[in-house]
Amino acid sequence: MAGRRVNGVWLLLIGVVIWWSPARSAAENQSPHVVIILVDDMGFGDPPSFNPDSKIPMPHIDAIARGGMRFTDAHAPGPLCHLSRYGLMTGEYPFRANPGAWSRQPVIDAEDPTIASLARQVGYTTAMVGKWHLGFEERGYDKPMRGGPVDRGFDTFFGIRASTDIPPYFYIRGDRATHAPINHIEENHSPGWSPIQGAFWRAGGIAPDLKLEEVLPRFTDEAIAVIDRHASTGEDRPLLLYLALPAPHTPWLPSPEFKGRSGAGMYGDFAMMVDAQIGRVDRALARHGMVDNTLLIFTSDNGPVWYEQDVARFQHDSAGGLRGMKADAWEGGHRMPFIARWPNRIAAQSVSDHTICFTDIMATLCDIWQMPLPADAGEDSFSFYSVLTGTDPHPPRAPIVMEAGAKGTFMIRDGRWKLINQLGSGGFSQPKRVTPEPGDPPGQLYDLQTDRAERRNLYADHPQVVAELTRKMDSIRQAGRSR
Repeated sequence: MAGRRVNGVWLLLIGVVIWWSPARSAAENQSPHVVIILVDDMGFGDPPSFNPDSKIPMPHIDAIARGGMRFTDAHAPGPLCHLSRYGLMTGEYPFRANPGAWSRQPVIDAEDPTIASLARQVGYTTAMVGKWHLGFEERGYDKPMRGGPVDRGFDTFFGIRASTDIPPYFYIRGDRATHAPINHIEENHSPGWSPIQGAFWRAGGIAPDLKLEEVLPRFTDEAIAVIDRHASTGEDRPLLLYLALPAPHTPWLPSPEFKGRSGAGMYGDFAMMVDAQIGRVDRALARHGMVDNTLLIFTSDNGPVWYEQDVARFQHDSAGGLRGMKADAWEGGHRMPFIARWPNRIAAQSVSDHTICFTDIMATLCDIWQMPLPADAGEDSFSFYSVLTGTDPHPPRAPIVMEAGAKGTFMIRDGRWKLINQLGSGGFSQPKRVTPEPGDPPGQLYDLQTDRAERRNLYADHPQVVAELTRKMDSIRQAGRSR
């Protein structure tokens, strides 16, 4: 208020103090660049570094894994695209908000901190490229699309509003559509696959400057341009780049050089193409001498769309022995390949079985930045910085609570135990829901230490464990935070 009474002089002085604060200087001089690469619908069993029996060569992801730490028990905060992205950006479980409204409005509140807004506070240049899927204010293609990345902490954005099978299809730069989706594209399906696999997209409007088969390499080009621009400035400010590739989500559109090269059909070919794009980004970092001072995180937003008949046909298990797939409460829906590489800080070729969730990235980054996590941020975020550095392989973490694709289907993971509050997958896998017969258990309990494939329901054998997990799950859901 005082600043407004003196025509903004105090506001200007405050801004100068913040700009030259010791915390900002420390971040610029010491904090690493941060590159988060989030791919779309890639399963735990797709990268050979997580599944030696994979039929999909991924030399670039494998190389990143050799240079850093593989997490074998990392989880998306929700088994669908928008749920996962909300948790990653905010450090809050998506069931506490309304990410499902993404098609009508922004789903991250303007006052909510994000990993990007916190990064800016400590002096980072922030950029996002790719799939947002967390909503905009859409009031016409000639008007600003507010509430998106540039209003939630990112300095720049180039991308799309959602998946490349959800119309209308158009690019967004900053908060403006580059072209209106004035053309029309008909729905497409691929013979020999389910209706939601293959080169599948829905009918709708499409912009004249967007071709679906060009989106993946275009985003890679844009990410490399961000790296090139940042390196060319010669400034000390670190870079946070969030690259959200919309693949290997449908439509599966491998370019000619990848067709027929994998052992998993057009899906595997497209996943190989994704790996090649990641290699291009990594080479851009190397070209500018940025690799040694970059924390690179690679993961996928949720499980694959890969059925049992696909496993039988190709002898490739996209879920890597886990049960279920995208949208499910079962592990195949949300246990993800996760790699962190930071040369000289994270031991090469290391592996962690510490349980983490994407929500934990926010608290971990704050630890790296020596920045206290604000009280109003990261309600469900627990730092795993000590795991990365090897100082504590298993820091304390509250149980993970997650809602599956079907509303009301919740699971809790606490140590070796996992409880699901209903029978069935709660997602895409059949059966989705099962009404228990007389004498049947009403839910599912698994000991993931001995049964990672979730084949033996121990609900009836451990009533005390069920009761305790139910109590913890209800408490976390009602408390509004677990941190």
